[in-house]
Amino acid sequence: MNDPSLAKLRVVLVDDEPLARDTLRLLLAEDPRVELLGEAADGEAALECVRRTRPELLFLDVEMPGLNGMQVAAALEQEAGPAIIFTTAYEQYALQAFDVRALDYLLKPFEDQRFRQSLERAWQHLRGTPGEATPQTPGEYPSRLSIHKEGRIEIIELPELRWVQAADQYVRLHIEGGEVLARRSMAEIEGLLDPARFLRCHRSAICALDRIRRLETHPRGGGLAILDDQSEVPVSRSRVAALRKLLG
Repeated sequence: MNDPSLAKLRVVLVDDEPLARDTLRLLLAEDPRVELLGEAADGEAALECVRRTRPELLFLDVEMPGLNGMQVAAALEQEAGPAIIFTTAYEQYALQAFDVRALDYLLKPFEDQRFRQSLERAWQHLRGTPGEATPQTPGEYPSRLSIHKEGRIEIIELPELRWVQAADQYVRLHIEGGEVLARRSMAEIEGLLDPARFLRCHRSAICALDRIRRLETHPRGGGLAILDDQSEVPVSRSRVAALRKLLG
């Protein structure tokens, strides 16, 4: 039987600017694990291309002629469409992006390394079990986070981190003694955290497993993880079972 984890990642890219599509195409061509199925320059063409080629991953611009990227994403969400990484020059759509369950939000102009990190996160998400991938060698995950803020670097020791909360184009790191605001994406932070110790329990939250004191579930699905400091962290319906399993 063929191992699906070895199959190429099927990708479509959408941007109304030819130069932006050229850049994305070249970056994707660097990774032999990727198969580019098609491109589109507007929202209607994007929907047609996705429905025709059935990609696993969509790189999607926001400001485009006709349907914008958010409208495209909303339409595809109703159809159980591909995972989405937004690529845009506009910061103000970040919260909406994660409302439609985007994997990442790449703010143009982005560095090549930032793109590669985002693509790697998508690979782990789509080829492994979301939130449960494990490193191949010890020490692959860092023991601390470096947060760059206005000319200084703030170090967050991971044992101090209780949970991470999405906050527009920022993340709020809840630590012992307070919180730190960082201009990073949830997907970027998630990719740095050891999934044996942290779980993406909601599109807007990542939680340290050893800080959870109880799990409260709602009759209609989803729930709250109550932490050691009585913080209430949302748990999506799709992640309740995974969290129960990890908590034993």
